[in-house]
Amino acid sequence: MRHHVIVRICTRILVPFILLFALYVQFHGDFGPGGGFQAGVIFGAGCILYGLVYGVDALIGVAPLAVVRAIAAGGVLLYALVGIAGLLAGGNYLDYSVLGATPVAGQHLGIMLIELGVGMTVAAVVITLYYSFTNRRTTP
Repeated sequence: MRHHVIVRICTRILVPFILLFALYVQFHGDFGPGGGFQAGVIFGAGCILYGLVYGVDALIGVAPLAVVRAIAAGGVLLYALVGIAGLLAGGNYLDYSVLGATPVAGQHLGIMLIELGVGMTVAAVVITLYYSFTNRRTTP
């Protein structure tokens, strides 16, 4: 891909906007269409585009497999901790209304954190699948 200068320049311009759009979908998800799953797939697709154009080694340099695995585990942990926080606050598992000063504030906070956990996990799993399909040996 080194000789495809136009593709490399367009990718360098587009990838930041793709990642920014993923963040928009992530944090706008409780007000409209979108949310954690969609944002995670968009974020992962932006990283895969970077890896396709600049090479898997360049993507591994930006997002090492150990870091990607930690993000996936952190997303699942965040999801579980929000549920446990609801239990500790006197509600049911994943009962967001007890997490805030008012039930509406608690619902907003809980959904935002849950969707963030889902987005982190999905993005990390998509990137991990790309690493697996490239059949590269990366550090565990």
